[in-house]
Amino acid sequence: MTDAHIGLSVATPVIVAFALMLYRMGVLQRTGAISAVLASVAIAAVLFIDR
Repeated sequence: MTDAHIGLSVATPVIVAFALMLYRMGVLQRTGAISAVLASVAIAAVLFIDR
């Protein structure tokens, strides 16, 4: 596993956790939280496979 893979493996769950936390605090609406989670997972998947 390269440094890029480790970074993607660490950053994606952090982004998902922040999106869920902001949703629970009422800062993000449901669609915003869902789109943030889906976008971060999709980007991580593409970059992980592409590397």
